[in-house]
Amino acid sequence: MSALNIPESNLKRVVIIGGGFGGLKILNQISSKYYQVVLIDKNNYHNFQPLLYQVATSGLEPDSIAYPLRKILWKKSEFYFRNTKAIRIDSENKRLVTEAGLIDYDFLVIATGSKTNYFGNKVIEEKSIALKSVTDALNLRSLILENCEASLLTSDLEERERLMNYVVVGGGPTGVELSGALAELKKHVLPKDYPDLDLRRMNVHLVEATDTLLGTMGPKAGEKAKEYLTEMGVNVWLNTKVEDFDGSTVKTDNKELPSKTLIWAAGVSGNLIDGIDSKSIERGRILVDQYNRVEGYEEIFCIGDVCLMKSDENPNGDPMVAQTAIQQGGLLAKNLNNFAKGEEMKPFSYSDKGSMATIGRNKAVAEVGSFFFDGILAWLVWMFVHLMALVGFRNRVVALINWTQNYITYDKGIRLIIRPFKNREKD
Repeated sequence: MSALNIPESNLKRVVIIGGGFGGLKILNQISSKYYQVVLIDKNNYHNFQPLLYQVATSGLEPDSIAYPLRKILWKKSEFYFRNTKAIRIDSENKRLVTEAGLIDYDFLVIATGSKTNYFGNKVIEEKSIALKSVTDALNLRSLILENCEASLLTSDLEERERLMNYVVVGGGPTGVELSGALAELKKHVLPKDYPDLDLRRMNVHLVEATDTLLGTMGPKAGEKAKEYLTEMGVNVWLNTKVEDFDGSTVKTDNKELPSKTLIWAAGVSGNLIDGIDSKSIERGRILVDQYNRVEGYEEIFCIGDVCLMKSDENPNGDPMVAQTAIQQGGLLAKNLNNFAKGEEMKPFSYSDKGSMATIGRNKAVAEVGSFFFDGILAWLVWMFVHLMALVGFRNRVVALINWTQNYITYDKGIRLIIRPFKNREKD
């Protein structure tokens, strides 16, 4: 029996770090005839990150986008889950060090995803709020509502303006979707809750350092997203870099924006784990070969956002999106099954299924290959794709009911301050 109370078995042991999209795909497809599988995760749930912004803006309940890891795979034999944090890899002894103890492995899969990239700006890291976890989303939801309550309690107009202004940094899908959701809160929801608050003074600023929004998509998507956001009242600042934030004013290289709320969605980097040689790490991601094997290690694999698979045709690697992790996880499971049967492993090749982003009610953009479409059709496709991607029948039903109710009533019914927001700098 190991330190994590995993039974000994005559099967080879695969330890997976991370229960995200890639980790779950491996778990679903790896064969229990050949492997004992142990999943390590600091959370006991799978988090559907693309919809975090809807939790933050009161559109969905947190348990609509999270699902218990144990329940997902409760019928799978030779599977064990341990709710603990992975600390370090001891590759010489083929062991993983966790907060709860050591566990030996025959094969190790790093599927730790990504973390918010602050580009070395410690002040912004301390004072801003990110949107990478359910906790972040609940913090932002509380903060939005607390700002409205505090605005009613102050007679200082400048302070009220800072409380009611929101600066979102990063023009990728998260920044665009969150900005649109905040604009809809301002127009449809908050006026009903706060009739004595002049919400015309509330401003949403979207700040992007490059010259386009949705940079991973084509130029049409960025132009249309900007058009939609501008129609909704969002102030879009392109070619603008945020340099500093003192808690009351966001300083950019072009102008100053009064705001007490800076939401950082400007980029991500790999969520690395100690124990991997620095020679196998580049640009904050772990280098892997075409089979997702970590360079320099025979028994360690890496998938998803945290890995970097370079080639002459693709020197920057595959995009850091859910589809990459899902496709890599599925192939790695098949390759491990093939390895156990003495068959050859197949190299990974990313298949682009398309990209999309929703900006607001009946407003979305989508790209599938060279085909671009927008408006209500893209919005309906976006809803269907994200609804079907949610884990669990209950989550799909609850999300659909919430979306339908929100659409009909122009309302969002989950405006709760469950716990007051506490900034990390004060923790």
